[in-house]
Amino acid sequence: MSIGHKKLFAGSRIRKIRRQFGHTQREMARLLDISSSYLNQIENDLRPIPAQLLLTICRTFAVDASWFGDNEEIRTIQMLREVFADPMFKSDLQVDEFRKAAQELPGLARHFIDLYRSYRTLTERRVQFSSDTSSQDLPHIPDTLGSPHYEAAGEWVQGQKNYFHDIDTAAEDLYEAEHLDSAPLSIALERYLLDRHDINVITNPDFALQDTLWRFDRREKTLHLSEDMAEESRSFCLARLIGNTEFSRIIDKTIRRSGLPAGDAQALVRVSISNYFAGALILPYGRFRQAARETKHDLDLLQRRFKVSFEQVCHRLSTLQRPGAEGIPFYFIKTDVAGNILKSYSATRFSRARFGGLCALWNVFESFAVPGRLATQLSQDTDGSVFISVARTVGRPPTSFFERTRRVAIVLGCSVTHASEIIYSTALNIDDDRNFVPIGPGCRACSRIDCRHRAVPASGFRLDPSSDERGAVPYRVLL
Repeated sequence: MSIGHKKLFAGSRIRKIRRQFGHTQREMARLLDISSSYLNQIENDLRPIPAQLLLTICRTFAVDASWFGDNEEIRTIQMLREVFADPMFKSDLQVDEFRKAAQELPGLARHFIDLYRSYRTLTERRVQFSSDTSSQDLPHIPDTLGSPHYEAAGEWVQGQKNYFHDIDTAAEDLYEAEHLDSAPLSIALERYLLDRHDINVITNPDFALQDTLWRFDRREKTLHLSEDMAEESRSFCLARLIGNTEFSRIIDKTIRRSGLPAGDAQALVRVSISNYFAGALILPYGRFRQAARETKHDLDLLQRRFKVSFEQVCHRLSTLQRPGAEGIPFYFIKTDVAGNILKSYSATRFSRARFGGLCALWNVFESFAVPGRLATQLSQDTDGSVFISVARTVGRPPTSFFERTRRVAIVLGCSVTHASEIIYSTALNIDDDRNFVPIGPGCRACSRIDCRHRAVPASGFRLDPSSDERGAVPYRVLL
């Protein structure tokens, strides 16, 4: 299988750079040694950007080539497709129209998506209230709904490619300065909290009965931990407290930079940033990146070497985007058996559904059938990109007959172009495209009209309403 280079159409990005520098098309064309008519064609997406010209633009205007990547554009297009698949719109918009909106009016497109997200949350809340009360007068529903803030916080973290330089380097510097590798990590972190911040750590045997993992008593300067807490979770909790105690100024600065409104949105970002610091401290960037490269990203080896959990390893791999020392760009998703997304970050083109279910062909669902076993897959998305995807369930065993174990799956994936750097490619025949599983971003946004696994109609197509014939593919469309 050959991995070809797709034509790059990025007219809106070229136009944005030109306007930022205050150039006319003629002035910019002169700097790039091309004709103004040629530049005009590029800006209007009538001509792709050749590789050599792209390098010239990057050197001339001091921008990174990643600026021209269309990851965010792809996500916006897919979300617009999902939104307009709602029967409320009775929409017959085509994919080209969604693409034009994402390219030419990205801000407006994002605000429209946010508006739809708030509408869905409000509608679901009203349905809940109406089913819970016999009164015709529904109670007041506050404007500050939880879900939009949760989504907004997650979208902002995604927009930063899940990498926060100041946080990451502060954690790594602390790890090296305190020689935290000289003793078991949880012991070293516990000693650091006591010596530097006079914070005691005690184990509370009652927490298991109270279904509590940890509690920090600020007045008593005591961290209470459940005795059932796994060692890797204990280290993470201690590292998180160090971040919130000693590096609160850096965390606050990062939160203010988000531009999100004060209240729930910023509080959710704080949780994400605090967790990020903890991950960066227990898995310091340089050491972990080097180990990942040496082991060819063998998740089990990395888990044992750093004495962390499978989820912690996978999540940390998705954050290795330090400028000049980037790791492989991974996507990371955590989901339950019903397909609910618990966490999602992507440094790649890969994008999942925002408003509907996940693709039924994805190996994440296969992993639930074989708990604890790694499921690998060559996943091909709708634009032809192929990804190496690995998934595994995680969860602790039940403590009694009456406990219903909560089991979730972790998915980690990257482009097949990195196959030589990934240990799992040795078990996959990437030279035979018959091994590629045709996945999509979820039925509502998926353009595969011939998929037998489709659950709902796709947006952007007219349905074939004929009742005289039933094909193997549900929701046939008129072309």
